[in-house]
Order: sequence, then C-alpha cells, then structure tokens
Amino acid sequence: MGLADKYHFPGRRLQRNPLLYEPTGERKGIYKKSRNTLSLRVRVEFSRKKMQPFNFGQFTADSSPLRHVDPRVKILTVVVLSILIFRATIGEIVMISLFVGLVIWISRVSLQEIWGALKPIAVFAVLLFLLHLFFTEGRDIFPIPLLPVRITYEGLENGFLVVWQFAALVTAGALLTMTTPPSALVAALEKLLRPLKILRIPTQDLAVMVSMALRFVPTFSEEYNRMKTARIARGGDLNGKGLFRKLKAAISIVVPLILSAFRRADDLAAAMEARGYARGPRTTLSELRLTGMDFAALAVMVSFTGLTVVIRFIDF
Repeated sequence: MGLADKYHFPGRRLQRNPLLYEPTGERKGIYKKSRNTLSLRVRVEFSRKKMQPFNFGQFTADSSPLRHVDPRVKILTVVVLSILIFRATIGEIVMISLFVGLVIWISRVSLQEIWGALKPIAVFAVLLFLLHLFFTEGRDIFPIPLLPVRITYEGLENGFLVVWQFAALVTAGALLTMTTPPSALVAALEKLLRPLKILRIPTQDLAVMVSMALRFVPTFSEEYNRMKTARIARGGDLNGKGLFRKLKAAISIVVPLILSAFRRADDLAAAMEARGYARGPRTTLSELRLTGMDFAALAVMVSFTGLTVVIRFIDF
C-alpha cells in the first residue's frame, strides 16, 4: 500500500517524509510537523507567478503589441521620457502619468509585474520622501514639539516629486525590458552607439556588456531567492531584531552571492573563448528596419513631447 492510499489521498503522491509530516489539508498543501519535532507550518502555493517572480531586466510580454515596435524607437522614447520626468512641473506630472498608464495598458503588462519592478525601490523611495518632508525649509504645515524638525509644504511637494520621478523612471525601464527581447535590445544599442566609433569607442563591446548585465539580473535575483530559502530552511533568522543580527544575516547571503558571481564570470569567459569570441566587427542575426508602426510611434513621441512643452509654457 502506497503513501497516497495510506493517507487517503487517491491519485496523489506525497513527496515528503511520512515520519516528520502529517497531512492537514488537501488542495492548499498545508502540512504540519508532528509534535515530536519543531512546530512549523509549511504552505505550498501551486502558483507559477509566485514560483517565478518578475525580475527587472526580464523579457515577459511576448504577446504585447509593443513587442513588434523597433527597439531603437523604444530606447529613444525612454530617453526623452526620462528628460521630461526630471524637468516635470505639476501639469507635466499629470500628462506623463497618463501617458505611462496608456503605455502600460497598450503593452498588456499586468500591474503585478509593474509592482514587482517597483518593489525593490519602495524602501528607498519612502526614505527619500521622509528626508524631504522633515528637512526642507519652507512654510510650516504644523510644528512637531520637542523635535528639531518640521513638516513644510515645500518638503511635502519635493518628497512627492522625487518619489514620482523614481517610480516613473523604473516603470519606463521595466516596460522597455519586458517588451523587448535581449537580443533586439543589444542590436538597437549597437546601432544607436555606432556614431561613437569616430571617437574609437568599442560600441559593439559596450553592447555586449549591456546584454550580459541584463541577462544576469534575473539569474542573480533567482539565486538570491534560492539562497534565502535555503537559509530559512536551515533555521537561519533573516528578520532578527537588532542591527547586528540583520547585518550578519545579510552578509551570510551577500558573500556567497558575490562568490557565485565571480564563478559565473569565469565560466562565461571560458565559454566565450571556447566559441571563438574575439574583438572586432561582427554581424547581427537580424537587421533592424523601421516600419509604419515605428514611424507612428515616433510621431506619438514627438507629439507628446510638444504637448508637454506647451504645458510648461502655460504653467509659466
């Protein structure tokens, strides 16, 4: 008699030690350790999105309409949008936010994936907001007694502006990487950097470096999650109280991650040498050509840029 028949789970295989676990749930996969061992509850979620979280730099939107737009157009759009974001006024903030929201809707990228890109900078954004809120001179909203800080209208405005700028920039970069295959992104960067060859700058090598960086961002993120899970499974406390304990827990993960990065770099260098990689002019597998959709996207970008300039003059 198998374990499935013994525990009355017909048609299911229990991949765990029956001496340590006893089933307490059917479909949710909740199992509780026996009383003779540690009181620990493990929840297994059979969800692909949770098993494979979004990582910045990962191409995910294969069916997106923006997938077929020339990557050079998308890179130029992100560059222009970044300039507008850093010089945005109150009226331009509304316009740029609506434009980014429209691009998200057209790209068919889920809000969960966008939040996955924004989540790593959430703590940093909150810290910047608080610094601007409490340490910016201006008109007081209300004083804080017994403290040498005060909340001002200018601090509230500057804090909101900085947080919005970071969120908009990260969202634009995430949309670029999610809707563009890495190979197309490298080819576009190589084409855009080609005029720098006059200054004897190795543009192809720069493009290869960027492609490697984008390729290994998801890899290192997955490896970090794997090391963190292994540390927790061995009884490590990653959320302990006190600065010293948190620093010690971070070092226990960061140091192996750095060593793994060096090992991967050596393996990658050996693989490139084995395949005959050498510096010099190289051809690409697919040539980039502008189509009608690309010219339409350029027209939209130019129109939007002109509209934001008009709004800036109206604000003045």
